[in-house]
Amino acid sequence: MLDITTRKQIIALINEQVVPAVGCTEPMAVALCTARATEILGCRPETITVSLSANILKNAMGVGIPGTGMIGLPIAVALGALIGKSEYQLEVIKDLNADSLEEGKQYVNGKHIDIKLKEGLCDKLYIEVTCAANGNTATAIIACKHTNFVYEERNGEVLLNKQAEKKSEETANEVALNLKMVYDFAMTTPVDDIRFILATRDYNIKAAEESIKGNYGHCLGKTMDRPLSHGIFGNSIYSHIISKTASACDARMGGAMIPVMSNSGSGNQGICATNPVAVFAQENENTEEELIRALTLSHLTAIYIKQSLGVLSALCGCVVASIGSSCGITYLMGGSYEDICHAVKNMIANLTGMICDGAKPSCSLKICSGVSTALLSALLAREGKHVTCAEGIIDQDVDQSIHNLTSIGKEAMCSTDDMVLRIMTQK
Repeated sequence: MLDITTRKQIIALINEQVVPAVGCTEPMAVALCTARATEILGCRPETITVSLSANILKNAMGVGIPGTGMIGLPIAVALGALIGKSEYQLEVIKDLNADSLEEGKQYVNGKHIDIKLKEGLCDKLYIEVTCAANGNTATAIIACKHTNFVYEERNGEVLLNKQAEKKSEETANEVALNLKMVYDFAMTTPVDDIRFILATRDYNIKAAEESIKGNYGHCLGKTMDRPLSHGIFGNSIYSHIISKTASACDARMGGAMIPVMSNSGSGNQGICATNPVAVFAQENENTEEELIRALTLSHLTAIYIKQSLGVLSALCGCVVASIGSSCGITYLMGGSYEDICHAVKNMIANLTGMICDGAKPSCSLKICSGVSTALLSALLAREGKHVTCAEGIIDQDVDQSIHNLTSIGKEAMCSTDDMVLRIMTQK
């Protein structure tokens, strides 16, 4: 049984990691940093210099920017400077309208913005923005987390400097999870204390419904809802889950001005941890309490895995979030903790190695692969079937299996990450 202090720490962790976001979190974090640098400068910048880590650059190159019909970083930077408000966090450009969009396009065309790869060693999540005008300069730096400002200065005067202490602070404020702790929290916490998790369903299912009104990305969600798809996949729980999850991703990656509830700094992870669970619960006629506990289990599992994987990595985030949704669905199927452990092992045995090649419309395809595997893994687990420690990277201990996954994603796939970025930037 978890003590009250630990429960409160976990609730605070969920509230920190599961937050609303408009658009892909990487370009929005760059827009946020630009907005803050502009606020420090105190006027419209004449020039903006943006230095980014490779992972931020990779994730921001090919994704739609909400409400603009454009892709990539220049328009995100321009809007961050012109209309962004840092108090909005990852909804930084939510005040966008037709006039400000046109102004942003003109700013981009005026060649005021210089975007480059940060030289030397830096965090995988690193954003540095320097704005200049009228002989004045202002710099803001975000690191480690998408909204975590670690440095601010104006004309050489340091206003904020947490660069040396950011890693120790991050570790001190974060409760160290394991899967049993995640399960116990989700199953035993008074339901009213975790009812707030229903906001993930409200945001992310609404995003799927709004997506149907337009043609975003590759329209994978809409395609799954058409008669031909029903003829192939059936008009089933499976097809409904794929459709509702892919639709929300289509809209988000396609630049729709639709907020989603993110997980661990990723809107797609938030969608993937939410919609499969929410749709299954509705179709399976689970109770509201069961849905609350399943969503909590799903989101907290994703948060737990990201603790050792890191915010950004070479491993596709849908792998992490799909493991969470598989756990939630296994529980909704009536599964025990042992079944959930088996589902996790099935997931790791299948999806390990799926690369992240940036945020883009085709992320919905990877999400479909992850969600399909989540359903299959849950079903196999409930049938008593699971990948054993005699096979591949799976260990007898479920937490060690998870760490095997994250070690591959964080360490072994670094050269893969370098190659992916090289391919993307040389096309």
